[in-house]
Amino acid sequence: MTKIVIVDDNKNMQVILQNLLVDEGYEVISATNGKDGLKAIIEQSPDLVLLDIRLPEMNGIDILQQITKLEKEILVIMITAYGDVETAVETMKLGAYDYITKPFVNEELKIVIRKALDTNELKREVKILRQKLEVKKNDDILMGNSPEIMRILKQVELVASTDMSVIIQGKSGTGKEVIAKLIHKKSKRKNESFIPIDCGAIPDTLVESELFGYQKGAFTGASSAKKGKFEIANGGTLFLDEITNLPPSAQAKILRVIQEKKITKVGSTEPENIDVRIIVATNLDIIKAVQENNFRDDLFHRLNEFTIVLPQLKERKNDIPIIAEQFLKEANIELEKNIKGFLPKTMSTLESYAWPGNVRELKHVIKKAVLLEETDHITTNSLELEFGLNQKNIFIESLDKYYKMITSEGSSISDITAIVSAEMERVLIKRILVETKYNKSRTAQILGIDRNTLYSKLKKLEIN
Repeated sequence: MTKIVIVDDNKNMQVILQNLLVDEGYEVISATNGKDGLKAIIEQSPDLVLLDIRLPEMNGIDILQQITKLEKEILVIMITAYGDVETAVETMKLGAYDYITKPFVNEELKIVIRKALDTNELKREVKILRQKLEVKKNDDILMGNSPEIMRILKQVELVASTDMSVIIQGKSGTGKEVIAKLIHKKSKRKNESFIPIDCGAIPDTLVESELFGYQKGAFTGASSAKKGKFEIANGGTLFLDEITNLPPSAQAKILRVIQEKKITKVGSTEPENIDVRIIVATNLDIIKAVQENNFRDDLFHRLNEFTIVLPQLKERKNDIPIIAEQFLKEANIELEKNIKGFLPKTMSTLESYAWPGNVRELKHVIKKAVLLEETDHITTNSLELEFGLNQKNIFIESLDKYYKMITSEGSSISDITAIVSAEMERVLIKRILVETKYNKSRTAQILGIDRNTLYSKLKKLEIN
């Protein structure tokens, strides 16, 4: 709720203003003198102040000057008698948003307040947008400066200026799409579209229409024509994430598109020319997928003009402080907070954690920590790490717990074995879910079970 502080020594004026503003849905705090008014402003951090120029002890101009030193975006509208208009105009040079003279028309005051709040909201949005744009400029910095990342950034520079197809290989959360965008941004196609598509999220029956589009009437429900991702990306870059999830039929059609540089929409017989740079990504060993006949070898050789392999975060822990600071800036902007940094112990904890979800997990952990943190630095109390801080400590704590269950609570070793098995199964499934970006089909495939069995386990183990 928008908060407004009224500073006016006239009790009748206070009542009039308070009733008017409360009816408009504002939260109102009133003060009858400058000292109390300034105290309320400092403690309450209002969005707007209605400030009388003539006040006992401390006049409105003095208060205005104090407000401008608070480093808070507080709007001030001066209230003045007709004879003080010249002074009111001077206050606008000192930082007041506007002024209104007594006696005033209620509707006029409401309009001035709404206009002030709308202007401030627009300024705030512009400021946030600029901050976000500034953060987004730092893609190279966000990757870190370890030898592993320096090698990858050098590879990006080399391949970006070409039109070669690129395979980016790395575990989930290692930043495959960040690298793909970086290649596009540094390429001659940078002013054209970058179109990402998650191949693992498209049902097999819809892959062809999603990639190549369809004509009106091509199938039941096709009431109008639709462009596919290849056509939308024409002239730019198409990023096929988790390409190994595509069914064989779609793989064959993509191979033909690469060879002929033409697409044919579903329901059409007329091929259309296409000019698209293709970057693909996978969290699997793509060569192993080819050897096991899970991916077409001819498509692999067409795509494999250049390969970039991304390390896991645990393999480049020197980058964690740099990435963490960048994510902290992003979270501060998004959540409108002002956390200044990490305590040394907190950073040490982040560096010692295994990060099975890699950079993506780090981003989520820091964003949640910024939301939870009540001090001006991130403490370990605000860290919620999915798989614990230290596996050795977890083992010792678990051993103590199970020892107590047997010696003091009457549990048997069979009971303990069942509990441990369930806990291990739960941790294992959660880890694979994180790595597959919660793709249930892929998780079931890795576990060697069907989807129905997986859903039963998720329910039994209380995994959301």
